[in-house]
Amino acid sequence: MMRAIFDWLYYTLDSAPAIALSGAFIWGILSILLSPCHLASIPLIIGFIDAQGNITTKRAFRLSLLFSVGILITIAVIGLLTGLAGRMLGDIGKIGNYSVAVIFFAIGLHLMEIIRIPFAGATGDGYKKKGAAAAFVLGLVFGVALGPCTFAFMAPMLGIAFKVASNNLPYAIGLILAYAVGHCSVIVLAGTFTEAVQHYLNWNEKSNGAVILKKICGALVILGGVYIILT
Repeated sequence: MMRAIFDWLYYTLDSAPAIALSGAFIWGILSILLSPCHLASIPLIIGFIDAQGNITTKRAFRLSLLFSVGILITIAVIGLLTGLAGRMLGDIGKIGNYSVAVIFFAIGLHLMEIIRIPFAGATGDGYKKKGAAAAFVLGLVFGVALGPCTFAFMAPMLGIAFKVASNNLPYAIGLILAYAVGHCSVIVLAGTFTEAVQHYLNWNEKSNGAVILKKICGALVILGGVYIILT
């Protein structure tokens, strides 16, 4: 079943532009849903936004978008640098993976309220700016961990994009952007609706549902760090 889906998506990329762009967008969505290392971004952004306290849907969307943009920037830089170095795209080596895993552990422990990272919280003056900066930096760091996974999913699409770039550069860029939008849409949607879930879990004063959600997300982020080390 999975092989059939990937085969279908691959052939759509080499079809008419409208179909190929749709295929690239769907491929971007599946790169999140079908990859364990990418799925770690969901509890990460949910836990981060939940830690900001009661915020509006608009602000949750903005933080999720900044997180996604940070991921894309890092992935682009890593792809460029590793490509120029003659290495497999996105391969940052064991030391890079271990460093990112340590950051995952720290963030996970913060979400579980075992340790405290002030920069990731929402208390104090200017917390909105701190929260936005923290979301962006978190995306930059997480993008490092996603290097090999991302380029493994992007390989077929990049192959088509490079093939058509010499004759139609805008179309090649469009394929990459369609993939990026699909990739980020899942993260942005998850983060944006954290606020709605938060209000539902805190429907009365005695409810501690949001606290439980944040701790579960913290545990999942730690598992994401373990997965990065093992792979």
